Amino acid sequence: MNIYGLQKLTLLDFPGRTACTVFTGGCNLRCPFCHNASLVRPAEGEPINGEVEDFLKKRAGILDGVCITGGEPLLQRDIADFIRFVRSLGLAVKLDTNGTLPQYLVPLLEEGLLDYVAIDLKNCPEKYAQTVGVPGFDFAPVAESIAALRRLGTPHELRTTLVKGLHTLEGLTEAARLVAEGEDWYLQQFVDSGDILKPGTEGFTPEEMRAFHASLRAVCPTVKLRGI
Repeated sequence: MNIYGLQKLTLLDFPGRTACTVFTGGCNLRCPFCHNASLVRPAEGEPINGEVEDFLKKRAGILDGVCITGGEPLLQRDIADFIRFVRSLGLAVKLDTNGTLPQYLVPLLEEGLLDYVAIDLKNCPEKYAQTVGVPGFDFAPVAESIAALRRLGTPHELRTTLVKGLHTLEGLTEAARLVAEGEDWYLQQFVDSGDILKPGTEGFTPEEMRAFHASLRAVCPTVKLRGI
Protein backbone atom coordinates (compact mmCIF):
# COMPACT_ATOMS: atom_id res chain seq x y z
CA MET A 1 0.00 0.00 0.00
CA ASN A 2 1.19 3.47 -0.87
CA ILE A 3 -0.73 5.78 1.44
CA TYR A 4 -0.22 9.50 0.89
CA GLY A 5 -2.92 11.06 3.03
CA LEU A 6 -4.85 10.57 6.25
CA GLN A 7 -8.01 12.26 7.46
CA LYS A 8 -8.08 11.35 11.12
CA LEU A 9 -11.82 11.69 11.64
CA THR A 10 -14.86 11.58 9.39
CA LEU A 11 -18.49 11.27 10.32
CA LEU A 12 -19.62 11.35 6.67
CA ASP A 13 -17.45 9.04 4.55
CA PHE A 14 -18.49 5.74 6.16
CA PRO A 15 -22.27 5.57 6.72
CA GLY A 16 -23.12 4.79 10.32
CA ARG A 17 -19.49 4.72 11.45
CA THR A 18 -17.01 7.02 13.15
CA ALA A 19 -14.04 6.53 10.89
CA CYS A 20 -10.82 7.83 9.44
CA THR A 21 -9.99 8.01 5.74
CA VAL A 22 -6.73 6.93 4.10
CA PHE A 23 -5.78 8.10 0.61
CA THR A 24 -3.81 5.92 -1.79
CA GLY A 25 -1.81 7.24 -4.75
CA GLY A 26 -2.41 6.60 -8.44
CA CYS A 27 -5.50 6.19 -10.62
CA ASN A 28 -6.26 4.61 -13.99
CA LEU A 29 -8.83 7.28 -14.92
CA ARG A 30 -8.47 10.98 -15.68
CA CYS A 31 -11.84 12.46 -14.73
CA PRO A 32 -11.55 16.22 -15.30
CA PHE A 33 -13.56 16.92 -12.13
CA CYS A 34 -11.47 14.67 -9.85
CA HIS A 35 -11.08 16.48 -6.51
CA ASN A 36 -7.86 14.62 -5.60
CA ALA A 37 -5.84 15.43 -8.71
CA SER A 38 -2.51 15.28 -6.88
CA LEU A 39 -3.23 11.62 -6.11
CA VAL A 40 -4.19 10.67 -9.67
CA ARG A 41 -0.70 10.89 -11.10
CA PRO A 42 2.17 9.05 -9.39
CA ALA A 43 2.34 10.79 -6.04
CA GLU A 44 5.43 12.72 -4.98
CA GLY A 45 7.10 12.24 -1.63
CA GLU A 46 7.25 9.26 0.66
CA PRO A 47 4.22 7.17 1.60
CA ILE A 48 3.04 7.51 5.21
CA ASN A 49 2.16 3.86 5.76
CA GLY A 50 3.98 3.57 9.06
CA GLU A 51 2.37 6.71 10.43
CA VAL A 52 -1.08 5.44 9.44
CA GLU A 53 -0.55 2.00 10.96
CA ASP A 54 0.62 3.55 14.24
CA PHE A 55 -2.39 5.86 14.25
CA LEU A 56 -4.81 2.98 13.70
CA LYS A 57 -3.29 0.93 16.50
CA LYS A 58 -3.78 3.84 18.89
CA ARG A 59 -7.36 4.51 17.73
CA ALA A 60 -8.55 0.90 17.80
CA GLY A 61 -11.55 0.85 20.12
CA ILE A 62 -12.17 4.55 19.52
CA LEU A 63 -12.83 4.56 15.79
CA ASP A 64 -15.36 2.21 14.22
CA GLY A 65 -13.90 1.95 10.77
CA VAL A 66 -11.51 2.97 8.01
CA CYS A 67 -12.44 4.33 4.60
CA ILE A 68 -9.91 3.53 1.88
CA THR A 69 -10.04 5.94 -1.04
CA GLY A 70 -7.71 7.45 -3.61
CA GLY A 71 -6.83 7.69 -6.38
CA GLU A 72 -7.97 4.16 -7.09
CA PRO A 73 -7.16 1.90 -4.13
CA LEU A 74 -7.46 -1.35 -6.09
CA LEU A 75 -4.28 -0.45 -7.98
CA GLN A 76 -2.44 -1.27 -4.75
CA ARG A 77 -1.40 -4.89 -5.11
CA ASP A 78 -1.09 -5.44 -1.35
CA ILE A 79 -4.41 -3.85 -0.44
CA ALA A 80 -5.75 -7.17 0.92
CA ASP A 81 -2.91 -7.35 3.45
CA PHE A 82 -3.62 -3.81 4.62
CA ILE A 83 -7.33 -4.56 4.97
CA ARG A 84 -6.59 -7.69 6.98
CA PHE A 85 -4.41 -5.57 9.28
CA VAL A 86 -7.22 -3.04 9.72
CA ARG A 87 -9.76 -5.75 10.47
CA SER A 88 -7.39 -7.38 12.97
CA LEU A 89 -7.77 -4.18 15.01
CA GLY A 90 -11.54 -4.65 15.10
CA LEU A 91 -12.20 -1.91 12.56
CA ALA A 92 -14.70 -2.13 9.71
CA VAL A 93 -13.54 -1.30 6.18
CA LYS A 94 -15.19 0.79 3.48
CA LEU A 95 -13.71 0.90 -0.01
CA ASP A 96 -14.20 3.71 -2.53
CA THR A 97 -13.59 2.46 -6.08
CA ASN A 98 -14.24 3.45 -9.67
CA GLY A 99 -15.26 -0.14 -10.41
CA THR A 100 -12.86 -0.68 -13.30
CA LEU A 101 -10.91 -3.52 -11.66
CA PRO A 102 -13.34 -6.34 -10.83
CA GLN A 103 -10.48 -8.85 -10.99
CA TYR A 104 -9.14 -7.29 -7.78
CA LEU A 105 -12.45 -6.30 -6.20
CA VAL A 106 -14.16 -9.69 -6.37
CA PRO A 107 -11.53 -11.60 -4.32
CA LEU A 108 -11.87 -9.02 -1.54
CA LEU A 109 -15.64 -9.44 -1.60
CA GLU A 110 -15.43 -13.22 -1.64
CA GLU A 111 -13.09 -13.21 1.35
CA GLY A 112 -15.52 -10.98 3.23
CA LEU A 113 -12.94 -8.25 3.75
CA LEU A 114 -15.20 -5.31 2.87
CA ASP A 115 -18.04 -4.07 5.04
CA TYR A 116 -19.20 -1.38 2.61
CA VAL A 117 -18.32 -0.30 -0.92
CA ALA A 118 -19.00 3.01 -2.66
CA ILE A 119 -18.72 2.56 -6.39
CA ASP A 120 -18.71 5.35 -8.93
CA LEU A 121 -21.34 5.30 -11.65
CA LYS A 122 -19.75 8.16 -13.57
CA ASN A 123 -22.41 8.58 -16.24
CA CYS A 124 -24.45 6.62 -18.74
CA PRO A 125 -22.26 4.17 -20.71
CA GLU A 126 -22.40 6.26 -23.89
CA LYS A 127 -20.76 9.21 -22.13
CA TYR A 128 -18.31 7.29 -19.94
CA ALA A 129 -15.20 7.81 -22.08
CA GLN A 130 -15.61 11.59 -22.06
CA THR A 131 -16.50 11.64 -18.36
CA VAL A 132 -13.49 9.59 -17.21
CA GLY A 133 -11.03 11.12 -19.67
CA VAL A 134 -10.10 7.79 -21.28
CA PRO A 135 -10.81 7.50 -25.04
CA GLY A 136 -12.48 4.23 -26.00
CA PHE A 137 -13.28 3.34 -22.38
CA ASP A 138 -15.01 -0.03 -21.94
CA PHE A 139 -17.90 0.10 -19.46
CA ALA A 140 -18.08 -3.69 -19.09
CA PRO A 141 -15.69 -3.97 -16.09
CA VAL A 142 -17.74 -1.39 -14.17
CA ALA A 143 -20.91 -3.35 -14.87
CA GLU A 144 -19.11 -6.52 -13.72
CA SER A 145 -18.07 -4.90 -10.43
CA ILE A 146 -21.60 -3.70 -9.71
CA ALA A 147 -23.00 -7.13 -10.56
CA ALA A 148 -20.54 -8.77 -8.15
CA LEU A 149 -21.60 -6.48 -5.30
CA ARG A 150 -25.21 -7.44 -5.90
CA ARG A 151 -24.49 -11.15 -6.29
CA LEU A 152 -22.41 -11.38 -3.12
CA GLY A 153 -24.72 -9.17 -1.07
CA THR A 154 -22.06 -6.68 0.02
CA PRO A 155 -23.60 -3.45 1.39
CA HIS A 156 -22.88 -0.75 -1.15
CA GLU A 157 -23.96 2.43 -2.85
CA LEU A 158 -23.65 3.91 -6.31
CA ARG A 159 -22.71 7.57 -6.64
CA THR A 160 -22.47 10.10 -9.44
CA THR A 161 -20.82 13.51 -9.20
CA LEU A 162 -22.69 15.91 -11.48
CA VAL A 163 -20.69 18.31 -13.64
CA LYS A 164 -21.81 20.85 -16.21
CA GLY A 165 -20.90 19.84 -19.76
CA LEU A 166 -20.79 16.15 -18.86
CA HIS A 167 -24.16 15.39 -17.28
CA THR A 168 -27.60 15.95 -18.74
CA LEU A 169 -31.04 14.79 -17.70
CA GLU A 170 -31.16 12.49 -20.73
CA GLY A 171 -27.85 10.84 -19.85
CA LEU A 172 -28.69 10.56 -16.16
CA THR A 173 -32.01 8.97 -17.03
CA GLU A 174 -30.10 6.28 -18.94
CA ALA A 175 -27.78 5.82 -15.96
CA ALA A 176 -30.79 5.53 -13.65
CA ARG A 177 -31.94 2.48 -15.56
CA LEU A 178 -28.74 0.71 -14.48
CA VAL A 179 -29.64 1.04 -10.79
CA ALA A 180 -31.27 -2.06 -9.30
CA GLU A 181 -34.48 -1.95 -7.31
CA GLY A 182 -33.76 -0.91 -3.73
CA GLU A 183 -30.15 0.07 -4.51
CA ASP A 184 -28.95 3.42 -3.16
CA TRP A 185 -27.81 5.92 -5.79
CA TYR A 186 -26.43 9.28 -4.70
CA LEU A 187 -26.20 12.37 -6.86
CA GLN A 188 -23.29 14.41 -5.55
CA GLN A 189 -22.77 18.12 -6.12
CA PHE A 190 -19.38 18.91 -7.60
CA VAL A 191 -17.37 21.33 -5.49
CA ASP A 192 -14.01 22.67 -6.68
CA SER A 193 -11.48 21.45 -4.10
CA GLY A 194 -8.69 23.52 -5.61
CA ASP A 195 -6.97 20.26 -6.59
CA ILE A 196 -8.79 19.20 -9.76
CA LEU A 197 -7.47 18.00 -13.12
CA LYS A 198 -9.33 20.59 -15.23
CA PRO A 199 -9.54 24.04 -13.67
CA GLY A 200 -12.74 25.85 -14.54
CA THR A 201 -14.90 22.75 -14.17
CA GLU A 202 -18.33 23.78 -12.87
CA GLY A 203 -20.96 22.07 -10.79
CA PHE A 204 -24.70 22.58 -10.82
CA THR A 205 -26.51 24.88 -8.42
CA PRO A 206 -28.51 23.39 -5.54
CA GLU A 207 -31.69 24.26 -7.41
CA GLU A 208 -30.48 22.44 -10.53
CA MET A 209 -29.46 19.43 -8.44
CA ARG A 210 -32.91 19.29 -6.86
CA ALA A 211 -34.50 19.46 -10.31
CA PHE A 212 -32.41 16.50 -11.50
CA HIS A 213 -33.39 14.59 -8.37
CA ALA A 214 -37.08 15.28 -8.81
CA SER A 215 -37.02 14.15 -12.45
CA LEU A 216 -34.97 11.00 -11.85
CA ARG A 217 -37.12 9.73 -8.99
CA ALA A 218 -39.69 8.61 -11.54
CA VAL A 219 -37.13 6.19 -12.98
CA CYS A 220 -35.16 5.40 -9.81
CA PRO A 221 -37.11 5.87 -6.54
CA THR A 222 -33.97 5.28 -4.45
CA VAL A 223 -32.01 8.20 -5.90
CA LYS A 224 -30.80 10.64 -3.22
CA LEU A 225 -28.96 13.95 -3.09
CA ARG A 226 -25.66 14.38 -1.32
CA GLY A 227 -23.80 17.60 -0.59
CA ILE A 228 -26.79 19.90 -0.91
